[in-house]
Amino acid sequence: MAASRSDRFLGVQAAVGLTLLAGALSMVTGIVHMGSPAGRPLVPFVPPVARTTAGFTGTLTGFLLLGSALGLRRGLRAAWYSTLCLLVVSAGQGLVQASETSIPLVVLSVLALPAVALNRRRFDRSVDFSATQLAALLALGGSQVYITTGAYALREEFGGIETLVDAVYFAVVTSSTVGYGDIVPRTAVARLFGISALVVGTASFAIALGVLLTPAIEARLVKALGKMTQSELDLLDDHVLVLGYGDLTEAVIQELQGNTPFLVVVPDAEKARALGERGINTLTGDTSDEATLRRAHIEDARAVVAATNDDAADAFAILTARHLVPEIHVVAAATQRENVDKLRRAGADTVISPASIGGHLLVESALGGQDVDTEAIAGRLLDEI
Repeated sequence: MAASRSDRFLGVQAAVGLTLLAGALSMVTGIVHMGSPAGRPLVPFVPPVARTTAGFTGTLTGFLLLGSALGLRRGLRAAWYSTLCLLVVSAGQGLVQASETSIPLVVLSVLALPAVALNRRRFDRSVDFSATQLAALLALGGSQVYITTGAYALREEFGGIETLVDAVYFAVVTSSTVGYGDIVPRTAVARLFGISALVVGTASFAIALGVLLTPAIEARLVKALGKMTQSELDLLDDHVLVLGYGDLTEAVIQELQGNTPFLVVVPDAEKARALGERGINTLTGDTSDEATLRRAHIEDARAVVAATNDDAADAFAILTARHLVPEIHVVAAATQRENVDKLRRAGADTVISPASIGGHLLVESALGGQDVDTEAIAGRLLDEI
């Protein structure tokens, strides 16, 4: 349940954060080292071609690391594998760049490796492509193979295509509609092939972008509606689970904000949207439903709080939580004083009656005058509970 301090430090957040930093640093370092190697102490020991290649590929590696970090945030196992490989590549590129300015990249990449490797169990989601997405990927890959193969076969009829790399370059700039104009068809056959490459390449490129970006757009819409995506829910760990929302819950949320991660489970979609607009992690669902609490990762939560204005709903929520995770710490608030014992029997470890505490404070203040320490009285009452 509750993770240790070292576990939290080497947790999912550390893995994602270090990967993001390594990616950004790799991009910056790669851009810096595309220029002159003057002043680099290790330059004599590294071939010029290797230094130049490590420079521009370092920027590409950084970009890929940023993409892998997004995959880690979604809990993808494929992103875990790619991140480990890319961190090793990033550290190697930092060494090959042979400069004192590349040392931070090497150090950060090495530090990120254990943070990612030790959290393998947290990244267990598979890349679940739909049939449409797979078809779009195959169409994109097939179009690139077609254009590259055709351009290389007809290289003598093109101006600017001499090697296989030139053919790949032609395929990419044609499909993306960049068209720098440095490769020109010289014959009618080459022009006809260029027309087919333009139609096939741009169509597959546009379709693939639309199909593959749709889930990301949908995720943004879900977030705008005040909900958490499944990938965000899967990363919850050592959090406080707040079941339901009411007047008392608002005070609980204010205390939790900035102190510890938490998730509010509410059955009302409108209330969930309103909380989401305030940046509060929210899950829409029945607080007494086992499937909802499992989605909220109750098994990884450090505590459960039930403090709405409906003691009966709180009791059902506590029963479900206790059934799913018998050892979890449960705290409840009883709106009616006569329900304190009922909530305890439902499974709450601690039950607080705001009405009783408020009544004691009012009476003590009235009898004791202005010198009464209400905070001390409140503390004493809580100790008695």
